[in-house]
Amino acid sequence: SLRITQEQASQRYPSRQLLRAVATGRQKMPDDPILRAAVERYLLRFKVKKGGENVPKNYEIEPAVTLKQVLKEDQMATLSKGTVAQKREFLTSLPAGQVDDFVVALQQQPRYRGQLFNLAPVALQRKILMVASPEQAIAYDLAVGKLDRAIYSNRQLQEELTDFWYNHFNVYLNKGSDRYLVPAYERDAIRPYVLGHFRDMLEATAKSPAMLFYLDNWQSVAARPANPKRKQPKRGLNENYGRELMELHTLGVDGGYTQKDVIEVARCFTGWTIRDVRHGGGFYFNDKVHDKGAKVVLGIAIPAGGGVEDGEKVLDILAHSPATAKFISTKLAQRFVADNPPPVLVARMSKTFLATNGDLRQVMKAMLDSKEFWSAGAYHAKVKSPFEMIVSSVRALDADVDTAFPLVNQIAQLGEPLYRKQEPTGYSSANAEWINSAALLARMNFALALAQNRVQGVRVDATKLPAGSSDDPGRIANMLLSGGPTPATRTALENVLQKAVAANPKKPPTPALIAGLVIGSPDFQRR
Repeated sequence: SLRITQEQASQRYPSRQLLRAVATGRQKMPDDPILRAAVERYLLRFKVKKGGENVPKNYEIEPAVTLKQVLKEDQMATLSKGTVAQKREFLTSLPAGQVDDFVVALQQQPRYRGQLFNLAPVALQRKILMVASPEQAIAYDLAVGKLDRAIYSNRQLQEELTDFWYNHFNVYLNKGSDRYLVPAYERDAIRPYVLGHFRDMLEATAKSPAMLFYLDNWQSVAARPANPKRKQPKRGLNENYGRELMELHTLGVDGGYTQKDVIEVARCFTGWTIRDVRHGGGFYFNDKVHDKGAKVVLGIAIPAGGGVEDGEKVLDILAHSPATAKFISTKLAQRFVADNPPPVLVARMSKTFLATNGDLRQVMKAMLDSKEFWSAGAYHAKVKSPFEMIVSSVRALDADVDTAFPLVNQIAQLGEPLYRKQEPTGYSSANAEWINSAALLARMNFALALAQNRVQGVRVDATKLPAGSSDDPGRIANMLLSGGPTPATRTALENVLQKAVAANPKKPPTPALIAGLVIGSPDFQRR
């Protein structure tokens, strides 16, 4: 689903509304066995909820297929009594012609479904999700794809920047049609521009159906004069996008705009809508509902009679504003240098932004080449977000990831469910957002589980770790920590390991345990 169009996504991964239309006889039953199972699952729930009323008579639910009918006796024995490794091998080696029948039958066994999901390979996980709710497979692809790229890509800066800019132009995945629109949004409006020109990314996000739907601009139309004799339309001017465009995307909250500017910007973007929102259509400018009156944005006049160019003019004004240059430079420096970056660095980045017409590659170079970026004060000044912590842990241990979905769940448990920040602010990069006692304990528990191969779908080869003794964990710490451990961390590790040896002299700490403690340490939590 990451490579197809929005329209194709809405067709291949039917929504609950479409499932209901099929289940109630208003649409034909699909031929695909997995989608058919999804409809029949919905129809069964519909029958139970409605007590059999309003259920179409032109077809009935097919008799439930059981696992015993699909699998051989030895396969059933593996599912019932096999080890985790045996179950994983069975799921991986399941013949292609047997997969669909197995997935359909698995729905009758919730106990098995829960146990087997994290052991299954990616293709099988997706099919299991498809039966439960087809649209869930899109969210699955999106999150797993993000983790796979971050873990295995050599272009680490690009992945960091894609995460940064998605949060800067945040869209909430779980809002209605955005379940179908977000993959194309990140792919087409964010990722290609992270080292391009800011103005290009600003327009790509402004015209993206995902953003238009999320901030409701697709419904924004020119306000009509009040007429007591005429029924007032349900739709009118919507200020959501105009406000967030200036406050979050460009100028910043202290960028010098007023409420009057918010209204004028909203007027400029009337008619920026979506051709067919229910079926994943693209950007469409509806001239009939555009406010053609004269506007004034930040003191700049936009003459009457304009069309789509009114909004594009606003993007030009904002993209070339010194306030935008400062705001964007500050946010980048906060992400990569410190929560309170040196003003001289922000000023230098802002100057580069304005001099290069918003060339983000040059702005990043100005930051990365600066003495402030390489200063002792910036070293370890930033705490990793849950996303960064999970990914860097897997990379540091050189782990093999069969399926990243368990890692996606771990990130959510640490407080950062991917693509699901409801507020338009996106996830913050500030240290205070991620540091508290409960979060640090959760990170330590994950680190220990990962290093000791207790995270499903991820395999760590402990033989790659240098043999460390209980009284000298330094070799493993040096391998996993850039620059080695701080004195405080080294002392804490030695104390913990000495207590472990004293408690059980016959079972000294393993290299995997030491690695888990290092990854859970404060040193590893900082970039």
